[in-house]
This record gives sequence, structure tokens and C-alpha cells, in this order.
Amino acid sequence: MIIFAPNTYKIEIMADKKLVGDKIKSFREVRKMSQEELAANSGLELSLIAEIEENANIPSLSPLIKIARALGVRLGTFLDDSKHLGPEVCRKGDAEKCLSTSNTKSRSNSHLDFMSLAGSKAGRNMEPFIIHIEPADTDSLLLSSHEGEEFIYVLEGEVKIKYGQDEYVLATGDSIYYDSIVEHLVYATQSAKILAVVYAPF
Repeated sequence: MIIFAPNTYKIEIMADKKLVGDKIKSFREVRKMSQEELAANSGLELSLIAEIEENANIPSLSPLIKIARALGVRLGTFLDDSKHLGPEVCRKGDAEKCLSTSNTKSRSNSHLDFMSLAGSKAGRNMEPFIIHIEPADTDSLLLSSHEGEEFIYVLEGEVKIKYGQDEYVLATGDSIYYDSIVEHLVYATQSAKILAVVYAPF
């Protein structure tokens, strides 16, 4: 997605839901693919694939998209909670935290909390999130890139977007739409909240 570095992300999912690492492992085994083959096909380190399947770490959207493409599934498949085919209505207060990540070089505490707005919508091509952003040490932040597009609307506070060689400052009510193949990073110097919609082509 959007903001995130290609390396280390931890995931928190409600106990009664299948973890992303378990889903990746299941898809890999169904396809009779070894971890080594998945690593080679996705261009990721074997050690990272192993950590993800053990639910010890979750990558940013960039590596997660690479894994999805290597397995021949949609990005949303890793976050699906059910096979609801019709419209999904998410009432105020109903969104559940599905990811907690950090886009820093170290494995520090997360500062990005994702609230999925369409986790039960099967077959979706877009991933809408409410993301709570906490301040982080800017010297440790990493940029990432992946295929697709992203839209961000600032709900509260102020966020900064590094996009290639440029940087944009967005205040409450501002928005940005960009091609995510360009290296980018979204961060905040104070607590902020954004609506983010990610499109990743299958």
C-alpha cells in the first residue's frame, strides 16, 4: 500500500480470523510450491517468506502484492474474512483493525494502524482503509513502491508524502492520487488519520 517499506511489518488480526501468514502458506501448499520457489517467484528473501508464514512479520503492501502475484491471487484474498458477494456496508464504528505496521528500518513498535472498510467483500479490486498514523523518527523511514494506484484523503491532522524526489504536505480535507510504482512514503509528525484506497492490479 501505500506507505510502506519492503521489509518488516507485524500483523494483528482478531483471534478468530485466519492470519495472513497462514493464508499465504495454504495457497502456496495448494499450488505445491516450496518456500524457495515462492521467494524466487516473488523476488523476496527466503527468510522473509518464512517469517511471514510463521506470522512473525507481515510485509508492506509492496512485497505482499509480489507474493499475491506469485501465487496467482488478488491482494484482497489475504485480508478477506468471508465470501460476501453483494455490497458491503460498514457502519460508523464497525471497522476493525486488521493491520498494525511500522515503516521503519528497525522492528520497533507499530505506528500505522489499519482499519479495513471492506474485509468481507469478496472479489474486490480496491482496498479501502482508515489509517491512524503516529509520529515516527523520520531518519529511520523507508520508501517503497509497487504496481497500482493509491488515493489518500486526510481526515484529521497533517500528513507528508514523499513521492520520488518531491514532497507534499496535506492538511485536513486535502487529498492526493498517485501511481504507486513511484517510490513513496506517507508519514506524520503528529497523530493523524487518513482514508486510503489502494488499487493493485492482479
